[in-house]
Amino acid sequence: MKDYSHTLFDVLSESDYAKKLAKFDDFYDDFLSNNLAYNEYEPLVLEEPSYAKSLEIIHPTRIKRPKELSSDNALAKTLHQIAHIEYSAIDLALDAAYRFYHTGGLLFASDFLEIAKEECLHFSLLNDALNELGYKYGDFGVHTNLFDAMRATNSSFKVRMGVVHRHLEACGLDANPFVVKKISSTKHQIKSKLLEVLKIILHDEINHVNKGDRWYKNAGGTNENFCDLLLEYKHLIRPIKNMNENARIMAGYTQDELDEIKKNFN
Repeated sequence: MKDYSHTLFDVLSESDYAKKLAKFDDFYDDFLSNNLAYNEYEPLVLEEPSYAKSLEIIHPTRIKRPKELSSDNALAKTLHQIAHIEYSAIDLALDAAYRFYHTGGLLFASDFLEIAKEECLHFSLLNDALNELGYKYGDFGVHTNLFDAMRATNSSFKVRMGVVHRHLEACGLDANPFVVKKISSTKHQIKSKLLEVLKIILHDEINHVNKGDRWYKNAGGTNENFCDLLLEYKHLIRPIKNMNENARIMAGYTQDELDEIKKNFN
């Protein structure tokens, strides 16, 4: 019988994205089939992003976001940026299930491995769209923002759930309508397919943020003190220009809380 922690860390640290997805499928099948041994372990730390050996890492300020999607290259750059967020989110979910298994237990692991499964789907759909355009994941430089947030919250279950899985994941909810608007304005032949992919991502990400919300509160966090937590980790928090309030409320936020966050991070 395979060991839960050893096998999961092998998936997490895999640098080749195709191998990673295949390894995760095998691991997740074993998890669902109760074919894993849950031994005591001291979690290892991922010293560098799993993609460090296969992708070019550049500073976030060097990543140019196309204002218009009038060419295949501009559309591919935008899709690549979203795909990288989804790929990074795979590692965030895997690391949470690995690092905090002994804190959250089997139900927690089940929640976050389900998140990882859905992030794998999102990434695959976006990479397929890149392939249709004649590109692939890795053709453009990427940043390490989400990996850096993961490393900065390694030591606290509540902080990881609050800062990463409740807030940073929710920033994806904020970005979704903006990306939908940009893609809707194009006349590209795969526009309808991309809009459907973004619809799937938004639906799933609301549930992901809701899982982060529930486990943050399970760890003792509250809506009332959440903004204080974000202020403590404000070096990881980017300004929020357009908040998707409806989606955030569906995921567990309150209106008072959103107003407080907007006041501090606009």
